[in-house]
Amino acid sequence: MSSHILDQTDRDIISLLQQDARLSSKEIAAKLRKRPTTIFARFNKLKALGYLKGSIMLIDREKVGMLMAVFINIQLNDHHAEALYEFQRDIKAYSEVMECYHTTGQVDFVIKVVVQDMLAYKDFLVQNLSKMQNVKAYTSHFVINEIKRELAYPLDNLV
Repeated sequence: MSSHILDQTDRDIISLLQQDARLSSKEIAAKLRKRPTTIFARFNKLKALGYLKGSIMLIDREKVGMLMAVFINIQLNDHHAEALYEFQRDIKAYSEVMECYHTTGQVDFVIKVVVQDMLAYKDFLVQNLSKMQNVKAYTSHFVINEIKRELAYPLDNLV
C-alpha cells in the first residue's frame, strides 16, 4: 500500500461504509454534503489503495442454526517459521474457523470457531484440531452471551 494519508473525507466515507456497505456514492455524498462524482472518485481511490476490501452482509448466527461460538487458545510444539506457516495454512481450510490470530504470550494462536452444537464442536476437535501434528495443547472458551460485536474499526484517532 502506498503512503496515502487519509483526510477527513476519506475517513468519513470509510466510517459510513463500515456502517452500511450498501450505500451508494449519491447517498454518501448527501450525508457528507459533497458532490457524488467526488465521492465516487474517492471510493475508487480508496479501493485501489487497498483501504476498502469487499463488502459483506452480516447474519445472525443463531437464526441460521450456528448456536455455539467458541474461542480456542492453541499452543504449538514447534515454533519455527515453516511450522507456523503450515499451521496457518491448515487452519484456514476449516469452515468452522471464523477467525484466527497469531498472538504473543502463553498461547500461539487464538481461533474463533462457530458450530451448531456440542456434537459438531466435538467433531471439529476430534476430526480436525486434534489431528494437527504441531498442536501441543488447546483450551476452549465457550461464548455464553455476545455482549458486543463490532466489526467497524474506529477511525477517530487516525493521523
